[in-house]
Amino acid sequence: MPHLAVNDVYAKYGALEVLHGIAFEVDRGEVVSLVGPSGSGKSTVLRTLVGLTPVSRGSVEVDGTSIDYRSGRALKAARDRMAIVFQQYNLFQNMNVLRNVTLAPTKVKGRNRREVEEEAMELLALVGMSDKAGAYPDELSGGQQQRVAIARALALKPDILLLDEVTSALDPELVNEVLDAIRRLAREGMTMLLVSHEMAFVREVSSKVVFMDKGRVVETGAPARIFDAPESDRARDFFGKVLRG
Repeated sequence: MPHLAVNDVYAKYGALEVLHGIAFEVDRGEVVSLVGPSGSGKSTVLRTLVGLTPVSRGSVEVDGTSIDYRSGRALKAARDRMAIVFQQYNLFQNMNVLRNVTLAPTKVKGRNRREVEEEAMELLALVGMSDKAGAYPDELSGGQQQRVAIARALALKPDILLLDEVTSALDPELVNEVLDAIRRLAREGMTMLLVSHEMAFVREVSSKVVFMDKGRVVETGAPARIFDAPESDRARDFFGKVLRG
């Protein structure tokens, strides 16, 4: 049984249909990357999974249980199991790093503050930020803030981490420090669904790659096959351009 199954999912923005029968599976501990041209629907898939974009048809299952996105209780349960990190870090500027990471577990979930702080320090160490626990966001680089945002998502103890172009807003020299944090999570066995334009990184870290275009899944496979021997003309054209040189 897959950890996450996306089954023939359609989604709309108003009257505009933006996802057309999306289907793929993610096993526990896998890193699955969604790649494709801008506007192909990759980020929309992540937003759909956490209920930010409505599902109009199809189903999403976590460990065999279908998510009823019309139910507030079911949606909350889904968001307890899937945490999303966006391009923008959205840290609270008036709180230090440790408080940013511990706020939701203590205030929203009502957990013991000391216990949460101990876990938060472990998570900050995992993303290479334990020495910045007392710093404020305006004292950090963009890459450092994004690593804090990843730790903040992990503090909610999700089963599946969704990463939406988490390096796209960063200066090139800051990208690697965020990618290194994701590498460490992959080694720890974190199940991740990743949207990225960093093709060399996608090839390195992914268990499986899903190539999308115009709101559809064009093909899915192991990184080596998708990059080196894509089956569709569209994928061959895309990778021929982005991997050239």
